[in-house]
Amino acid sequence: MKKIVLTLLALSAILGITSCDNYETYADQKEKERDAISDFISYRGIRQIDENTFHLNGNKTNTATNEYVYMNNSGVYMQIVRKGSGAPLEDNKTTELYVRFVEMAIFDTTQVITNYYSPYDPDIMSVNKTGVNLTASFTYGTMLSSYGGSVPAGWMVPLNYINVGGPTADEDIAKVRLIVPHTQGHSTANGNVYPYFYEISFQKTPGL
Repeated sequence: MKKIVLTLLALSAILGITSCDNYETYADQKEKERDAISDFISYRGIRQIDENTFHLNGNKTNTATNEYVYMNNSGVYMQIVRKGSGAPLEDNKTTELYVRFVEMAIFDTTQVITNYYSPYDPDIMSVNKTGVNLTASFTYGTMLSSYGGSVPAGWMVPLNYINVGGPTADEDIAKVRLIVPHTQGHSTANGNVYPYFYEISFQKTPGL
């Protein structure tokens, strides 16, 4: 009987050690996220610039050299592919935007969701701008059905630097690429400490 008890205690101790070894702290998860973003940047050949350089360049990123600006306050990496036609978001006004996007999980570089395959069915996003402060919600589409109405904070980072008009004869709609850490992402990103990559276009809804 004594041998059985000792054996059970030994097994419990082994299982306990194994459980501790498999446990990931939040710090561990954040380190894995940083490593994954760093690997993604290296694999994609991304050239990082700081915000000061970005502003000195007229709030532009050079796509020919695959530049992304690192935004200090959010930790988001942003490339402005096209600034877009029209004008910036109007201050003290709510604006409705059509949004096209591709979402990619950075940990395994797989596409998660997109609305590019529904040409007549874009996501719709309602944005309110007060100075440089933005609030937004999804009112229709894939993001709403997948993650709820809250717009990831990372998605709003480009909105102070692009125009939101419709396409013209000389210029297409605004388009950006983003690397979004979990703290600036949707509920799934935040809950699992997952970073995501996005390619997004923004266009003011017709007639507004």
